[in-house]
Amino acid sequence: MPQSPPAPATARKLPSLTGLRFIAAFLVFAFHVTFLPSRYIGGGLGDSLGDILAKAGFYGVCFFFVLSGFVLTWSARTDDTAPRLWRRRLVKIYPNHLVTFVLAAVLMTVAAEKISGGQALANLFLVQTWLPDMATANSMNAVSWSLACEAFFYLAFPLLLRALKAIPARLLWPAVAVVAALMIAAPLIARSTISGAKLPGIADGTYSFEQIWFVYFFPPVRALEFVLGMLLALIVRAGRWPRISLAPAVGIAVAGYVVVSYVPYLFSVAGSAALWLAPLVAAAALADTGGRRSPLCGRVLVRLGEISFAFYMVHGLVVTYGHKWLVQDTSWSPAAGIALALAAFAVSLALAHALFSWVETPLVRRFSAPRPRPSAAPAAVPAAPKVLEVKE
Repeated sequence: MPQSPPAPATARKLPSLTGLRFIAAFLVFAFHVTFLPSRYIGGGLGDSLGDILAKAGFYGVCFFFVLSGFVLTWSARTDDTAPRLWRRRLVKIYPNHLVTFVLAAVLMTVAAEKISGGQALANLFLVQTWLPDMATANSMNAVSWSLACEAFFYLAFPLLLRALKAIPARLLWPAVAVVAALMIAAPLIARSTISGAKLPGIADGTYSFEQIWFVYFFPPVRALEFVLGMLLALIVRAGRWPRISLAPAVGIAVAGYVVVSYVPYLFSVAGSAALWLAPLVAAAALADTGGRRSPLCGRVLVRLGEISFAFYMVHGLVVTYGHKWLVQDTSWSPAAGIALALAAFAVSLALAHALFSWVETPLVRRFSAPRPRPSAAPAAVPAAPKVLEVKE
């Protein structure tokens, strides 16, 4: 099998992957504005877009989880410690979460929606996905459920990294096969061992929330995608990734989306769906380390990628309450619905830019690294005695 050259140890910036982050975030946005409870575009066009984009949000989140494992492993420092890593990740994600949590509370109060104290506390501390309760998992700023998974990934990362780095390079691909098998097994386990009342609005009432929760929300199961990303990073660094360029990798990801649009629901929303995205992550990283230009690393797309986390955190609130106050119970034409969806996109971008510029960036700069300890002041040196100059 042709192999990729080992990636240089010093290559850490991956602009193509940064650009892809925004595309994944946009997929989540597109899903939310075409998903039936918050659909902005009516008529036949809305139905068609809803069908086409029905799995876009799930696919985007799969990409985020794989990318998270890849980037953390790629940029891991040999002299790093677990507390330093946890500090950096906490400063990166929690301030945005806290701001959008407060914003969600304000919007819910204005909309006269009930706020459950228990659900709010679970959301605030990012533990809302550990119990199979639909209202808790989707509480407050609903998209923050994925941060509960990420928080678990970050806590486990030092131990996972030590374990995976101990795997010999020749066994990294078999390790990927084991992870893939576990991803495929998760929906089968959910169907065969977990019961519960069926949800009529999802997959024709085939599944219970408890089954969906196990595959989609439960952090240890979603960690398989994170581990897949970690293994990809180790494989690329070891020079064992096949020579798949960016264009074919994009084709594989697109073909994978078509496939997951038709497979059974639990196989399409998480886990094995991420396998189609693995070549894209690896190929984009290799393009960057090889110094090859790609459309994904253009200045505008990279900038959008930099604010993609903030965009992800604010867009759900914009879409939900924009729909509640402007779209719901109103008969808009498809053209007007598209205009409103574009307006929601523009507002989300503006809020994301503000959140990134005024909250995320300054706090990351200020708190992501430990403050240097002040060095001891040098001992005072007594002044030399003044010597009188004698003139002749």
